[in-house]
Amino acid sequence: VQLQASGGGLVQAGGSLRLSCAASGRAFPTYTVGWFRQAPGKEREFVAAAIGGSGGSSNYADSVKGRFTISRDNAKNTVYLQMNSLKPEDMAVYYCAAGRYIKSKADSYEYNDWGQGTLVTVSS
Repeated sequence: VQLQASGGGLVQAGGSLRLSCAASGRAFPTYTVGWFRQAPGKEREFVAAAIGGSGGSSNYADSVKGRFTISRDNAKNTVYLQMNSLKPEDMAVYYCAAGRYIKSKADSYEYNDWGQGTLVTVSS
C-alpha cells in the first residue's frame, strides 16, 4: 500500500494534534498500521499500532499510553493518531507504516510500506 501522513504542526505543551495516515489499496483493512517517530539524534521508536482485521485492537508504547489514541476508518482507508497532552519530548517526525502478518508490532523492520514523515513540534 502507499501511505500519506499528514496533520503535523506546531503546538504548545499540553495541546493536541491529530495525525492522519491515508492509504491506497483494497486490502487495507487487513493491514496493521503503525505510527513511529524519530527525534533529532535519536533512533526511530514505536508509538502505536492498529491491528489489521482485529476489530479495533491496538498497541501503544508506554510513553504515550493514556495520551495518544490510534483509530482507523477502513471505509476511508485512513488511520488516525489523536495526540493529547503533548509534551516537548513528543516532538519528532512521525511516520506511518503498514504491513501484514506482523508479529512484533513495535518492530519497524516488520513493516513493508512507509509514508513520508510529518513533523510535530511541541513548544514548552
